[in-house]
Amino acid sequence: MSWFGKIIGGTIGFALGGPLGAIAGAAFGHTFDAGNDELETRYQNNLLSNGETAQLTFFVATFSMLAKLAKADGQITQEELKSINDFMENDLSLNYRSQNVAMNIFQTALDSPGTFFDFAAQFYTEFRLQPRLLEVMIDILLRVSAADGEMNNKEEELILAAVKIFNFSESRYKQLKAKYIKEVDRYYAILNSSRADTDHTIKQQYRKLVQEYHPDKILAKGLPEEFTKFANDKFIEIQEAYEMVKIERNIN
Repeated sequence: MSWFGKIIGGTIGFALGGPLGAIAGAAFGHTFDAGNDELETRYQNNLLSNGETAQLTFFVATFSMLAKLAKADGQITQEELKSINDFMENDLSLNYRSQNVAMNIFQTALDSPGTFFDFAAQFYTEFRLQPRLLEVMIDILLRVSAADGEMNNKEEELILAAVKIFNFSESRYKQLKAKYIKEVDRYYAILNSSRADTDHTIKQQYRKLVQEYHPDKILAKGLPEEFTKFANDKFIEIQEAYEMVKIERNIN
């Protein structure tokens, strides 16, 4: 994490501000208390750039919102913890140290006074002009909550609250949900399309998504480095979905 070495518990909250800043200050304060004093002394006067602050916000918001999502039904199951760990290992390819940081944020957020709605609102304030990053967050919430093949009502209520806070398209939300909850029309959902669309419309939508979700492009918009694999997987997913739709519709 390019921003990790520049932060300590006493300054990170100030860097972010708001409920996410409170989570970060508490989580990273604990991390550095148990960490390397030399690292802390070396970087304590370094400031985060705008890009690093955006990446930090994305990272902290992700695991803070996932914490509140996991706790939505009043308890956190082993299956939910496994889905978080799988997400860190398989989707984000976080190393051991980064996983500890992420879980520290997750545990801090669980019992914090900040709510899912607070975190979502601050995330939207930071990324309101970058709709694809808002979509990535909705996608992450859906992916983790539906890791066991289903999503309970309380979890969906929170995700729908994020949809509303983000001013996110409800129809697009339903398409994203279809990727994880049922297989019917899954490939069309990935392409933000439907069976009713023409071949030309689907092809146009595919080209648009490939351009917008190119890993280099989306990383430059503020996605943390640790989410590169997730962006790469999404890019590949779009390509594979189009290939399947082409076969089904006999598109050349």
